Amino acid sequence: MEKKPFVTKGQLDEIVKTYPTPFYLYDEKGIRENAARLRGAFSWNQGFREYFAVKATPNPYILKVLRECGCGTDCSSATELMLSDAVGLSGHEIMFSSNDTPEGEFKLAHDLGAIINLDDITHIPQVEREVGHIPEVISCRFNPGGLFQVSNGIMDNPGDAKYGMTTEQIFEAFRILKRKGAKEFGIHAFLASNTVTNDYYPVLAKILFELAVKLKEETGARITFINLSGGIGIAYRPDQAANDIDAIGQGVKKVYGEVLEPAGMGDVAIYTELGRFMLAPYGCLVAKAIHEKHTYKEYVGLDACAVNLMRPAMYGAYHHITVMGKEGRPQDHKYDIVGSLCENNDKFAIDRMLPKIEMGDLLVIHDTGAHGFSMGYNYNGKLRSAELLLREDGSVELIRRAETPQDYFATLDLCPMMGKYL
Repeated sequence: MEKKPFVTKGQLDEIVKTYPTPFYLYDEKGIRENAARLRGAFSWNQGFREYFAVKATPNPYILKVLRECGCGTDCSSATELMLSDAVGLSGHEIMFSSNDTPEGEFKLAHDLGAIINLDDITHIPQVEREVGHIPEVISCRFNPGGLFQVSNGIMDNPGDAKYGMTTEQIFEAFRILKRKGAKEFGIHAFLASNTVTNDYYPVLAKILFELAVKLKEETGARITFINLSGGIGIAYRPDQAANDIDAIGQGVKKVYGEVLEPAGMGDVAIYTELGRFMLAPYGCLVAKAIHEKHTYKEYVGLDACAVNLMRPAMYGAYHHITVMGKEGRPQDHKYDIVGSLCENNDKFAIDRMLPKIEMGDLLVIHDTGAHGFSMGYNYNGKLRSAELLLREDGSVELIRRAETPQDYFATLDLCPMMGKYL
């Protein structure tokens, strides 16, 4: 599969006249079309809703686009709740799925009317203390432990994950919550990350559907929704086959008919909590080649670095790179594409075959629309880039300005030594 940027060189040449590189660019048209595909894949379920994982791309302009597409948000912190509130989401349009939750955050979630998704049984008294009572609608996160497998092998190791309740704990949590006033329940689980297989969601769904039936039978709880969470990945590499969201939706529907409907639970709503699938292919990091070095290897240095995109440095993650305007040329030069951090792992690509790169060339780093900007940081005093939105009509909107030295020094406002900069 050939990876093509969603923006042309001509468009980028015009954009950089106003907005200097590096910057993130998001594709509104692609985001809306993908959200529509997801809705269509699960249209068989009347209560279906996508709760976009805010941590993936925490920008209110992006959240507003998704809200217009019928999506809610999944939040893991107070500031993510604030972002959701700021774009007009409220009530059960918001899911609060935190862990190791700081004091006061359950109260904020409750005040906004959000559904609280408990990561641990010990959170029950904390919610009761902060809110004053147990909400009538509440969810619990499940961790089955052990290894998680699908047909093509081991996907992940939930037993090593810090998230969720054991089987015994979730049954006990349901009994306690029901006794304390909860009337409607949800179940949530996240067992593998960035899966590129159509089998993951149906296998996960079967685990949760069977658990839901047992919980209903043994605790009498009324389960109204099951949250399949995230985990559906994308094809980062050109030779990978992408997930088929329609096949995934039909796979979940099949298990729904086999497990929930015979148990009299055919009215249970299905929720998803996707971040990477929703946004990653519809964002890119645009950077400029500014330096070349010829030592034991051939290096091309960009004006971006790992503070702009840390996934390659942190995980060794692959991100495809297009040298704009040279898409049809032979990829006959081997480069390490690097940034300027004082860290040797500050590399976007290692031994990557690309067309000959000349200084000033614009490079598009693909699939950075999720867990890209949001994972940025300020090591070496580097400043985070701007974020831009390519609108459906071809116009470009600045949706987050680039940081300035004043931003970097802002929290030192009590330090007289920094006064000349503030």
